[in-house]
Amino acid sequence: MSRYAFRRLLQAIPLLIAISALLFGLLQMTPGGPLAVAEGGGRSGRMTAEDLQRLRNKYGLDDPIPVQYWNWARDLVRGDWGTSFNTGLPVLTMIRERLPTTLQVMGLAFVVTLLLSFPIGILAAVRRYTVFDYLTTSFSFLGIAVPSFWFALMLVFAFSFSLGWLPSNGLSDARASYEGIAAFNDRLVHLIMPVAVLALTSTASITRYVRSAMLDVINQDYVRTAHAKGIRERTVILVHALKNGAIPIVTVLALELPDLFIGAVIIESVFAISGMGRLFIESANLRDYPVLMGVLIIAAILVIVFNLLADLIYALLDPRIRYQ
Repeated sequence: MSRYAFRRLLQAIPLLIAISALLFGLLQMTPGGPLAVAEGGGRSGRMTAEDLQRLRNKYGLDDPIPVQYWNWARDLVRGDWGTSFNTGLPVLTMIRERLPTTLQVMGLAFVVTLLLSFPIGILAAVRRYTVFDYLTTSFSFLGIAVPSFWFALMLVFAFSFSLGWLPSNGLSDARASYEGIAAFNDRLVHLIMPVAVLALTSTASITRYVRSAMLDVINQDYVRTAHAKGIRERTVILVHALKNGAIPIVTVLALELPDLFIGAVIIESVFAISGMGRLFIESANLRDYPVLMGVLIIAAILVIVFNLLADLIYALLDPRIRYQ
């Protein structure tokens, strides 16, 4: 399996190159250009045409797009992700500051999704066509249909403005300096609503996949044989049925984590969280192309890595799968 993983990693290199080239080209073709904000300042007298030309020469913006991409990719391989047009800071430094916050929110939302979707989906399959199953189906459709930003705003209105139970923004109280367990509790309280919003859509969709996958296996011959042997219902469902039904679910979960990363763009903007999502929005508004490329490359790497992990988990769940 180690040889297979290494071979897949090698195959991911040209895929990542193709994705990065496509993203770079699309960014370069967007209207305005990376110096649009500075050009606006020039028209108002704060920046002259000579200053703008100096910036274009400094960042190589007059070079052809293939040359610009080659210079960017070459520096990326060397560990230089570029410099922000807006702040002047290295892109990698800005990502290192924001990425842990986003991973924390994503990780908690993913854990909540697993803790809710698997029990609900399994019970809905076992008790199919009952009131519980119909309620679960209705919840799933509602969770998928409700826009994340609307749900986030409703939570803020209800639990922050109306009831005053939860803070409405950030991940810590800027007016207090907590330490130890008090700091942990403060962070936990601030995470409740962002995690709830991210977990809503994920739980709704994963629940449907779990239910569907379980329905495909609970009527199989080996499950009926396990029942005929007198094995307990819980053991049959959780050991025999779930292990075999989990293979298609793993595929969905492998794509769910990158989706949570993308969903952080909306959630971090609503709750004013200084993570990768908010960094992406700020950079898009300022047309800060180096930072945008850094965020997009992180998202592409997540998709590739989690798809590889899904392939490796297949072999653990199904002994018939062997990678040579």
